[in-house]
Amino acid sequence: MRLKKDIPLPQYRHQGDAGVDLFNAGEEISLKPQERTLIPTGIRVAVPLGYELQIRPRSGLAINKGLTILNTPGTVDSTYRGEVKVIIFNTSPKETIEIKKGERIAQAVLKKVELIEWEECEGLDDTTRNEGGFGSTG
Repeated sequence: MRLKKDIPLPQYRHQGDAGVDLFNAGEEISLKPQERTLIPTGIRVAVPLGYELQIRPRSGLAINKGLTILNTPGTVDSTYRGEVKVIIFNTSPKETIEIKKGERIAQAVLKKVELIEWEECEGLDDTTRNEGGFGSTG
């Protein structure tokens, strides 16, 4: 559902793209160094049960402006009906970044998810890794 008629619907830029571009539906923003903000996209969605809409950074914004998305990938659940918003973070320690209204700010990818049915047990089988975690392989 488009909330702002002057903002394009999400769209693929090229045939074969996995993600659609999302746009800044708010006003122009000056994002100071190391600052984060919540940007509206001007859309609401109904994600099918068993799927999520993942919100991901755009590589061009990351390399050219140092902008990334916090909480990435962000998840829009199938039960959420509010406006999709994106948490943008300016990674630069010195430069203020301008984000124009209508600028592409993120991409969204529809992904199938497996719904978990938990089954309690008394123990787990042994593996060669067992409890080896962060940094356990060298």
